Amino acid sequence: MRADEVDAVLSRLLAPTALVVRDDSAAHAGHAGAREGSHLHVRIVSERFSGLGRLARHRLVYDALRELIPRGIHALAIDARTPAEAGPGSS
Repeated sequence: MRADEVDAVLSRLLAPTALVVRDDSAAHAGHAGAREGSHLHVRIVSERFSGLGRLARHRLVYDALRELIPRGIHALAIDARTPAEAGPGSS
């Protein structure tokens, strides 16, 4: 699973004002899960998260990626914020 695929899906479905998808797989080389797929970190800023708690925000991201997860995402760290929470310069 490539980070650019995740980026494309999240950009299309959640209309973020800021998005960074980082592949941390190399840092996990040698542990059992490394053979099962990518370890990704997503930092996403979107109005879609307004009024939602952390769990609901993560569900939105997981729902958006539901078709990609079985294709090779082993671990997914999510930092999901609204533009107001992200602060100036994060758009």
